[in-house]
Amino acid sequence: MTVIDDRLNAIRGAAPRKPHNARTLAALAANPGCRRRTLMDAAGVNKALIADRLGYGMTVGQMSSIALARGKSFEAQVKAEGGNDLLRLLRLHLDLPTAQAHYHDLNPADDDDRISARLRRSQRALEEAARASDPVGTMFDHPILQLTMNGVRVHIEPDLIAFKFGDRFHIVEIKSFPIVDGVADSGKVAAAAQQAAVYVLAMREMLQTAGLSPELVSHEVILVCPRDFSNQPVAELVDVRKPLASLRRHLTRMESIDTLLPILPPSLTFDLVLDATGQPTRSPDDLAASVAQVSARYSPDCLQSCELAGVCRAEANGTVPVLGRVVREELGGIDSIAEAIALATGGRVPDDSQREAARLLRTAYQMRQQALEAMR
Repeated sequence: MTVIDDRLNAIRGAAPRKPHNARTLAALAANPGCRRRTLMDAAGVNKALIADRLGYGMTVGQMSSIALARGKSFEAQVKAEGGNDLLRLLRLHLDLPTAQAHYHDLNPADDDDRISARLRRSQRALEEAARASDPVGTMFDHPILQLTMNGVRVHIEPDLIAFKFGDRFHIVEIKSFPIVDGVADSGKVAAAAQQAAVYVLAMREMLQTAGLSPELVSHEVILVCPRDFSNQPVAELVDVRKPLASLRRHLTRMESIDTLLPILPPSLTFDLVLDATGQPTRSPDDLAASVAQVSARYSPDCLQSCELAGVCRAEANGTVPVLGRVVREELGGIDSIAEAIALATGGRVPDDSQREAARLLRTAYQMRQQALEAMR
């Protein structure tokens, strides 16, 4: 264990580490300037528990028990009997000539199920497959992947299959939302593509580390969903080059945990100090003081992807960021909504850094006044 690991463990406290998944990694990368989330996710802090203790609990990305059961049932059906249903779909989309494909479960029940052991097993199997010239397809179920984010290696435990045919790997993403008359919910497809991009990047990083070409992992992923509202699976190829490029760009902008830790107070911790019954005993005021020591970069988008969004929104009340990222960028140099109103109405003289934003505000204010006059 490194010094950084020790520090991150102290920041998290006695609570168990909350693992990453593709959704959390995609959300983290989408807001690379947020030091608060960068630190908490690197330390494995359960942000939902922190928000609850501070009185701003909210549900983010959680599915109902019925939806979870439906999703697990559909996934089990697609993977049943060595993935017969999936193999049929792969023949359609990859022109698979073979009648059969090998099915390799990388997390068998009778083997070492520790994350480190599963990671080594996954790396070994996938690297061997990448070097092989076997024309028969192979489906790798339950691989553990690893991705370096802000200087920290994080494990991803996806419910997916990496399928190798010929010299290419294809990520197979199984989702329970339906494709009705050939059309699926665009928001859900976009979210699935963002998550699949995380898997593609992680697999490419793994192969590159092993001295292999990252391009062995295709940018086309296979999305498997129920047809209409039945349990009959149907698959579509999804091009993830755009979310993949966005993910790479955001990752390069993220602050490394190596540079972030030295500027934080040495005693900083988000430990809730749980009692014997698992209830937090740390005072909300003391916890809030610790949270406030790490800067956040709030925008309304955070409400869809971060459990701490309610906390950060309350902190940002009355500031320009609560109006959204586009407004924040257009009004660079203006911190508060009150200041923006004063500049728009002529109640304040802009400084040099605010002149362009002030001109836009005055124009918008005049147009609003004219529109109101026309309605009278």
